[in-house]
Amino acid sequence: MNYLINILILCGSMLMVSNIIRYYVFMRSNKDVLSSGNRFNRIFEKVALILLIFFLIGYILVAFLGKPDLMVACILFFGSVFVAIMLTLLFRLTRTLKENSLNIAKTLISVVDTRDPNLKGHSRYVQNVTMLIYDHLPPEKKAGINGISLEFAALMHDIGKLGIPEEILNKPSALTDHEWMIMKNHPMIGVDILRPLDSFKEILPWIEYHHERLDGKGYYGLSADMIPYPAKILSVADTYSAITMRRSYKSPRTYEDAIKIMKEVAGLQLDRELVEILASIPKEEVLKCVPESVEV
Repeated sequence: MNYLINILILCGSMLMVSNIIRYYVFMRSNKDVLSSGNRFNRIFEKVALILLIFFLIGYILVAFLGKPDLMVACILFFGSVFVAIMLTLLFRLTRTLKENSLNIAKTLISVVDTRDPNLKGHSRYVQNVTMLIYDHLPPEKKAGINGISLEFAALMHDIGKLGIPEEILNKPSALTDHEWMIMKNHPMIGVDILRPLDSFKEILPWIEYHHERLDGKGYYGLSADMIPYPAKILSVADTYSAITMRRSYKSPRTYEDAIKIMKEVAGLQLDRELVEILASIPKEEVLKCVPESVEV
């Protein structure tokens, strides 16, 4: 009987350690645009972690200092099982909510794209290329960027075009200087649209500066290290999409053409390392980034 009691307590303790680790990893990774809550939510998260650790200490004290019977051992063991089940449900619910939120965002962005025939599928295209580059980033670079936040920034990078008149968006000829100045406001308009969402604060500079150039000749004059690294990723993905998409005023260019053009402007317009990363990815993977709605 004592052997069974010890086994139950040991298994319960090991499972509780696993629960604590899983929850801690969840807390660390749950800092994206969809999960960032207010201060009270963060306090509750930390309190929950402290309670899990407290329960683990209780298991250890009972195992070494107490004289548990079979009933106590069963309560401790199945208590750990219950916590494991609840954490699993929490993780799955959070994942489902994020997937649904992303789908809603995609629907919203499709409204932006339909205002301009030249943008049909562009935002999804940039999203796919951005995440492909993200997957191939060096570990030290990747560790500093939340993937879900980056994905939303890529998807929302052109949301500011909702504030651009359709006659400018759909103009088949070259824009006048005045029209071009209006068009260049779309990143800032996008920031103004998303600013009320507190959890989006982190990605606002990424969206605002995705048209900056390393040489300082971008929309707002930022250069080199002044440009947020995620914005540089968006810029590379946006440029690749722009080159390879069919537009009313130009034919699409091939993958090879796009890589060649981007290498020529690497170090001046685009981040050289990021261009090399995109160029190093197998062509087949890059071509899979094209949404069905995009004409290439």
